[in-house]
Amino acid sequence: MQPASKLERRVVTAAEQALARQRHVSPLDVLTGLGWVPAGLVTDWRQGRAPHLEAVAAVSSDRLADALEIFHRWVRSGGLRPSEVEYVAATRDRRPLRFTAAGDDALEQAYRVHWTPAELTDQQRERLTTRQSKPPDLVVVLPARAFTCAGCGQTADDMLMMEDDGPICLTCADLDHLVFLPAGDAALTRRAEQASRLSAVVVRFNKSRRRNERQGLLVEQAAVEQAEQQCLSDEDARARRRERDRERREVADESFQHDLAEHIGRLFPGCPPPRALAISRHTGTRGSGRVGRSAAGRALDPDAVTRAVVASVRHEDTAYDEMLMAGVPRDEARERIRSDIDRVLEAWRQK
Repeated sequence: MQPASKLERRVVTAAEQALARQRHVSPLDVLTGLGWVPAGLVTDWRQGRAPHLEAVAAVSSDRLADALEIFHRWVRSGGLRPSEVEYVAATRDRRPLRFTAAGDDALEQAYRVHWTPAELTDQQRERLTTRQSKPPDLVVVLPARAFTCAGCGQTADDMLMMEDDGPICLTCADLDHLVFLPAGDAALTRRAEQASRLSAVVVRFNKSRRRNERQGLLVEQAAVEQAEQQCLSDEDARARRRERDRERREVADESFQHDLAEHIGRLFPGCPPPRALAISRHTGTRGSGRVGRSAAGRALDPDAVTRAVVASVRHEDTAYDEMLMAGVPRDEARERIRSDIDRVLEAWRQK
């Protein structure tokens, strides 16, 4: 048997990871896993701003075809079952999305097929297919500056929708009868979206993060009023549920922080127990974005736990913070205190 090529190993790895993560896998999952089709450009394609998927790919159509052939060999060897999924654009006409420049029917269909494990029931496969075939949300943009509508030619500075010919105003998009519901109340947003026959997600581009961020929804006025009444009628029940959820999260967080402190003690027996607990509470705080809240940290991965301890030592046992305040560049400051950190860690590794 010939050894697998580098591309084959990469394709199989991307496919296996997608299948394990979501219980189904598609050619698009593999291409994004390879990094050949960046997620942001996939969004452009899904929203109808690219003629076909090949137009936003970072490699040639021949390379895409090679990856697709390897993927289908892997699918056949794994006994996976196919389900064809509809791909439609997030545009007013909900037109079918194209994958290839040539538009070859067989290749287009190959891209649309998603594959699921053989052990899934027919009902499970049907639910997956239905969910994947759901048309994407219509997207409306809050522009940073005034624009000229490609439909009516008028200058506007309100919301716009991107079409093939350029931005169009809400009147030309036939969405001007909808009202804006700002984000912030999850229950109200969910219920209004369910009640509205037509809706669109409103986004604004964040320059510092270089991505669109959700600002709210456009929905029918009647849907907002219905959702408000529903929220008023069960406000007490939702408040009690939120309190129960908060208490349950607190118990879970305390349990995790206790486990994390014990794990620190096993990796660093010389670390004083109060310090280990302080580190676990700091790094394991919900919403902090610190190491303890990462997937590796939650799994008590030794490398992640060690990074949390190193971060604590850096700030608490060295002059690192004072150096930063004095204007020392971050990398230089870290290099200066490296030996201090190593000395503390070495002492803590001793019983």
